[in-house]
Amino acid sequence: MEQDLVTPEWLASHLEDDNLVVLDCTWFVPDMKISGRDLFEKEHIPRAQYVDLDDISDLTSPYINMMPSAEIFSRQVGKLGIGNDTLVVVYNSNYVSARLWWMFKHFGHDKVCILDGGLQRWKNEGRPLERGPARGLKPATFRIGKAASDIVQAEDVLQAIKTGAKAVVDMRPKGKFDGTEATGYPGVAPGHMPNSINVPWSKLFTADAERRFISPDTFKKVMADAGVDLEKPIIATCGSGITAAILAFHLSKIGKHDWKIFDGSWHEWGQRAELPKETVND
Repeated sequence: MEQDLVTPEWLASHLEDDNLVVLDCTWFVPDMKISGRDLFEKEHIPRAQYVDLDDISDLTSPYINMMPSAEIFSRQVGKLGIGNDTLVVVYNSNYVSARLWWMFKHFGHDKVCILDGGLQRWKNEGRPLERGPARGLKPATFRIGKAASDIVQAEDVLQAIKTGAKAVVDMRPKGKFDGTEATGYPGVAPGHMPNSINVPWSKLFTADAERRFISPDTFKKVMADAGVDLEKPIIATCGSGITAAILAFHLSKIGKHDWKIFDGSWHEWGQRAELPKETVND
């Protein structure tokens, strides 16, 4: 098993392992009006559980998908049958799996990996599917120690774009970064942070429908072509802290750990009138 990534072949041979839980975390921005749970109930990997980002986010925050408290995370993943000795395999139908990978890492659980290619690759290989709600597993106790210090606030990002000491990398699609497309979140202004660098998240996957993670060498080239200096510490940002985790995943795979995620991302920045914004037309 490759560190942090598994293949459908590996997963199929381990589905019956007692200490393994498979999580489907498919989620969509509100504007799309698509239910990840509905898609899960139409088809999912056998024995998989469904986890809704809304259930494991800080619902008291005015910003979407914010990292929850340790207590909320512990309670919600425990309900899914995940304990401290459980190996968690995360997959999705789109681009969310790295977010769950990061959340587990943030709370000190290293026994987590991603199904490379997700549900599409599983289906392309003709592997079995289930329909309907998750079967459910016996609840477990998930204890959390000290959370990682891998989250920054808007004020930290503002300092970084002023000084240039850290690279601020925005993972949104180019149209959203440029401000020529809607943000995907009602009431959020368009544009981007001055001096931030755009690397659309899709560039970090293969171009086919499976969206496998690109190789480390290809990743380094994508970063260099975009003008990202990998010698600098990096702040990853995106629309709401989801695709920023894809960058964090790739950085970790090349052994670069001086990264942090701006969890509020553009959903916060775009709503705060005092923070500077640019569009391609400015």
